[in-house]
Amino acid sequence: MSHILLIIGGGIAAYKSLDLIRQLSKAGHEVTPVMTKSAGEFVTPLSVSALAGRKVHEALFDLTAEAEMGHIQLSRVADLLVVAPATADMMARMAQGRASDLASTLLLATDTPVMIAPAMNVRMWEHPATQRNLATLKGDGIMVVGPEEGEMACGEYGPGRMSEPAAILAAIERALRPDQGPLSGRHVLVTSGPTHEPIDPVRYIANRSSGAQGTAIAEALLRLGARVTFVTGPASAAPPMGADVVKVETAAEMLAAVEAALPADAAIFAAAVADWRVETAQARKIKKQAGALPGLSLAENPDILARVAGMAVGRPELVVGFAAETDEVVSHATAKRARKGCDWILANDVSPETGIMGGTENAVTLITGEGAEDWPRMSKSAVADRLAQRLAEALGAGDGTASGGRI
Repeated sequence: MSHILLIIGGGIAAYKSLDLIRQLSKAGHEVTPVMTKSAGEFVTPLSVSALAGRKVHEALFDLTAEAEMGHIQLSRVADLLVVAPATADMMARMAQGRASDLASTLLLATDTPVMIAPAMNVRMWEHPATQRNLATLKGDGIMVVGPEEGEMACGEYGPGRMSEPAAILAAIERALRPDQGPLSGRHVLVTSGPTHEPIDPVRYIANRSSGAQGTAIAEALLRLGARVTFVTGPASAAPPMGADVVKVETAAEMLAAVEAALPADAAIFAAAVADWRVETAQARKIKKQAGALPGLSLAENPDILARVAGMAVGRPELVVGFAAETDEVVSHATAKRARKGCDWILANDVSPETGIMGGTENAVTLITGEGAEDWPRMSKSAVADRLAQRLAEALGAGDGTASGGRI
C-alpha cells in the first residue's frame, strides 16, 4: 500500500478530486487529504473525509497538530504528494517557493516526489507567466499530468481542463513503480494522428485518422514501463498521459520531431502521414473564380518510416509500421514491409464499411519476416495491449533477432 498526500486546490475541477480519492482507495492506496481555503468553495471537507476515510487537513496553525510539527510530518510520511487540481496561483506559489498556507508549506517542506494536475482557464494556462512557472516546476523535478484540451466551465475551449481521475491514477502508479514492467528502461517512439499539409491559410490536405490507435499503443507501452515519446499530428484523440508529447502539423515537422527523439529502442509509426503536400502553399486564401479551377502542384512528402528503417547508424532495434488499405490488404502490406525496410507491419482494412477509420475497433494482420498472422477484430486498446506485449517479448530477447521478425 502506498501513501498519497492529496492536496486539493481551489478550482471548479476540485469536484474531480472526489472521484480521484475513490479510485485511489479502490486501487489500494491510502489517501491523506489536504484542502486549500478556496477548495472549500467547491467541495466540502465532509465529503472528502468520508471518501478518504481520514481527517481533512486545512489549517497551517492547528494547535494540536503543530505541537508535533504536523505540517512537517504530513509531508514526510507520504510516498507521493499530488496536487489536483493545481491552480495557476498554486503553481505560481510553488515556483516561487512560498509557504503562505498549509498546502504550500507542505510542498516546500518535503523531499518526497511531487505530481501536479493543472486546471485553469485556457488564457491563464497559455499566459507566459504560467508557462514560465511550469518550466520552473519541471526543472525542479515536479511531475505534470495534463492539462487536457476541451470546453471550460467558463464556456471557452482549449487546453486547461484537469485530466480525468483515471489518467491521474495511471500516472500516479507509474510514478510509484517506475522500475517495474517488461519495458522498464526502454525508450519507444510512437507517431500518431494525421498530418495537415497547408494549401492556403484556411485549407489543407489531410485524412480521416483520429489518432485513437496511436494513443492506445502509447498507453499500453507506458503500462509496461516504457518511456514513450509521442509525436502526434492534429488528432481528435487526446494524447496519452505520462508520455513526452510532441505536437506537429505537417509531415516535415513530424520527421524533424522523430529525428530529434532518437535514439530509441523501438519505433512504432502509427501516424497516417499525408503522402503529398502542395509544393508551394499560398500565403493568402485562394479566391474562388467562376469557371476557373486553381492549379495545385503537388510534391511528395518525406517517407518517415522508410527513412528511420533504413538508418545505417542509430536505427531502432525494432521498427514497426502500419498499412491502412482498402483492397488486397495483406499483399499490399507485405510489399510495403519489404519496400520500407521495417521489421513489422500491422495491416488493416479501412474500407468505409468496416468503420475502422475513426472508430473504436480495429482488425489487423501482423506481418513479419515469418509471415502473416491475423488478429481478430477487437477494441483499439486490446490491439495496443497485444502489440505492446509482442514488442516487449521481442526487445526482451536481447539476442538481436527483433529486426529479423521475431514475434
